[in-house]
Amino acid sequence: MITAYVYKNRKLTVHELNVQDSIPEQTLWLDMFKPNDDEREWLSRFSVEEVPDEEDINEIEASARFFQSKDGLHINSLFPQRVGSDVRAINVSFNLRKDFLLTIREDDVGLIRLLRNYLRLGRLDATTPQGLMLELFHLKVDYLSDLIEDVYSVLDDVSEKVFDDEELDEVFKMITLQEDSNGKIRLSLLDTQRSLRYIQRYYRDHLSEENIKDIREMLSDIESLMPHSQFIFDKLNFLLDAAMGFSGIQQTKIIKMFSVAAVVFLPPTVIASSYGMNFVNMPELDWRFGYPMAIGLMLASAGGTYLFFKRKGWL
Repeated sequence: MITAYVYKNRKLTVHELNVQDSIPEQTLWLDMFKPNDDEREWLSRFSVEEVPDEEDINEIEASARFFQSKDGLHINSLFPQRVGSDVRAINVSFNLRKDFLLTIREDDVGLIRLLRNYLRLGRLDATTPQGLMLELFHLKVDYLSDLIEDVYSVLDDVSEKVFDDEELDEVFKMITLQEDSNGKIRLSLLDTQRSLRYIQRYYRDHLSEENIKDIREMLSDIESLMPHSQFIFDKLNFLLDAAMGFSGIQQTKIIKMFSVAAVVFLPPTVIASSYGMNFVNMPELDWRFGYPMAIGLMLASAGGTYLFFKRKGWL
């Protein structure tokens, strides 16, 4: 799907394009969502370099994620996406050209939908391709901050459940999920930091003073968010250690109960084994009170062992 956002006479209009159309004049932003082969072929008519495919967008090498070509500045950046209780990191390809911003993505990104709504409602004053891209990065940094706050809130709930026997399985699941989410949040922060520093260093001549100021503010915000992300990792490790320690204590208690039970019933077992031999010369076999005596010995030996453990403080 190809969507063109045209800024003309201080008004933004949205155009859905097909492969028979040309790029409208005064296009500010051209967004391609899950482009097919025909749409890639259509874009190649307006490009000097080869149009990146999904494999190119997901490359991890710095040389493939931040570079300049005859088509302008190229930035592949990770964007966080909340999916239920999980966080995904989605790559979006940015091509900042002289006249418009081109974005190519294979997945739906909530922040891009939010940017489109803001543009339609006139809540953003982005009139240049550079300003539009930086506004989207602003939204990303703010969203990453919100995600970190969400992780904090979840960890507060985990802290209250970590010493609850019935909630241990849920605690381990929540800790694992939040560790994964925080890892993706931190990865997005680092990726955004690298992207902005690349723009600041190698694309400075094309930026206004306001653009440079915005980049500095975002880099400062990212620097302030990094310690929070590290603190979350430390807290997750602490909660995981606490949960595993508590689980180990509970298992030790269970094993202790079985061990005590085995020792308590050991003397009665010896007595029962002795009188179960059925030798002819066992005098108690013909005694009228032999059976009650054996039962009494077993109970007394079990009770005596239990009292001994109790007095020693082992129970």
